[in-house]
Amino acid sequence: MLEKFGKCILTRRVHLCASHRLHSVHLSDEENKSLYGKCNHINGHGHNYIIKVSVVGDIDPITGMVINLVQLKALIENKVMSLLDHKNLDKDVPFFAHHPSTVENICVFVWRQLADDIEKEGCRLKKL
Repeated sequence: MLEKFGKCILTRRVHLCASHRLHSVHLSDEENKSLYGKCNHINGHGHNYIIKVSVVGDIDPITGMVINLVQLKALIENKVMSLLDHKNLDKDVPFFAHHPSTVENICVFVWRQLADDIEKEGCRLKKL
């Protein structure tokens, strides 16, 4: 019988560059300017983001892995990086047409993009 080693949290860190403008379609121009200040500038601005994707699961006694890191890297590349990196979030990503491109909403977007596929790999998304 194979020995069980329990659960483990594994985190992969990625770096992306994107531009955006903090602006809510649910607020007037004046309210947006008051709330977001210089981040509401009509031409937007850019950031270098670091996203940490943490998964949790049982360590497989045969492979010694929670998730195959090659597969996790591919999921992040295909479901997140290809959509966000070097993009204007508000203009290039449909989700942000209806949600202000705050860090919190970027996390919501990334979570929705990854959670189901990570579960298919036998673990679950723990935190971003």
